[in-house]
Amino acid sequence: MTHSAAGAPHAPEHVHPAPDPRRWAALALICLAQFMLILDVTVVNVALPDMAADLDLGRETLTWVVTAYTLCFGGLMLLGGRLADTLGARRTLLAGIALFTAASLVAGLAGSAPVLLGGRIAQGIGAALLSPSALSIVTTTFHGDERNKALGIWAGIGGSGAAAGVLIGGALTDGPGWQWVFYVNVPVGLLVLASVPAVVAARAPQPARLDVPGALLVTAGTGALIYGLVEAGDSGWADVATLLPLAGAAVAYGLFAVAERASSAPLMDLRMFTRRPVLAGAFLMLTATALLIAYFFLGSVYLQHLRGFSPLKTGLVFLPVAVATGLGAHLGSRLVGVIGSRTTAVAGMVVAAIGTVPLTRLSDASSVYGTLMPGFVVASLGIGAVFVTATTTALAMVGHQEAGLASGVVNTFHEVGGSVGVAVASTVAASGFERGEVGGFTDAFTVCAVVAAVSVAVGLVLVPQGKPQMTGGPHVH
Repeated sequence: MTHSAAGAPHAPEHVHPAPDPRRWAALALICLAQFMLILDVTVVNVALPDMAADLDLGRETLTWVVTAYTLCFGGLMLLGGRLADTLGARRTLLAGIALFTAASLVAGLAGSAPVLLGGRIAQGIGAALLSPSALSIVTTTFHGDERNKALGIWAGIGGSGAAAGVLIGGALTDGPGWQWVFYVNVPVGLLVLASVPAVVAARAPQPARLDVPGALLVTAGTGALIYGLVEAGDSGWADVATLLPLAGAAVAYGLFAVAERASSAPLMDLRMFTRRPVLAGAFLMLTATALLIAYFFLGSVYLQHLRGFSPLKTGLVFLPVAVATGLGAHLGSRLVGVIGSRTTAVAGMVVAAIGTVPLTRLSDASSVYGTLMPGFVVASLGIGAVFVTATTTALAMVGHQEAGLASGVVNTFHEVGGSVGVAVASTVAASGFERGEVGGFTDAFTVCAVVAAVSVAVGLVLVPQGKPQMTGGPHVH
């Protein structure tokens, strides 16, 4: 709170416009749209084996089915936020919904890998337009205690979307077919597209320069990084086909840093990374998302490819995992205010590492319900606590005026983390995908356990001590 100077006239610190009577209907529609975006991160995992069989997809293409979406979503999200400011949040929201809906139809109709990947890329671009503009509408439509309540509902969409994704993906793939994991977005998207103009007020845009070169460089750099990581599974880490894209990624990131420093309206204020809380939050979000999405990816293929599980049965196995992630986030939100950010983050990663250890000893005959599921549930419980710690650390330990910038950084690392996690897991588990060898999966889970353990050590040094106090600013999804 800002205190007025002595002798200043006593007036309310914040004058808010009269509440819009349509605000709760607007929130319901916006949350429905956001639910679709989160759903599409996990809904395809259970459908991957059926996609591979129908379209003759190899390991690399299957990996890109997941990563193409999160790559474009994360890489272009900051540009989407700027477009929302420049063109107007409602206009950008509608454009994002329209593109995402059309892309979902294209992906469902795909009869080949290029069309499917093109649909996923367009879905990611639509999501990058939709998500930040939707959050902008929430934060400008609600005020005071109502804003905190609305943001709490918004934040809950993330966990419920992940939980629903695995179950809906399994049910649709086992029922009408994998195409319906995309088709289901079409009627929902059309409903939101038709209803938003009636309940979301248009607001005057704020003309500003757009850092298109910055957006292209960071997205190209991340794309090259993912390509190099995936290629290593076939060519090896020392092959030129792996090293060239990794070197290209380093060059693109370097040019991005130069471009941001030279720009009068940079896409990302790189000085945010000198703020220890933001750097810690970005690291935690990157690592936690990479681990969780890797678990979903590896587990889905292992259960269906090696153990003969149906898509629906696979989705049911992962339902407790998604619920445990939400429970971990709930516990983490309470613990972080009692024992502080560092202790909560480190404890969460310790639990994640402990849960992953049994997965490193899987065999063709291991009990799914006695080994795999309990390991995933324990690991995801810890990861859920890390998610909320990443958010609260980055947003509550910086100034209120920097909360929006910090939110953008953490949101970006959320999506990029999913891409990197799937790429690395796919490469390490290559023999499991291509020859059905369980050793490939155990190797990948071993890498996950090592990453969690290393994150414990990094967290002890990087994550600041103290108990964050949330200001009600923007939240990550």
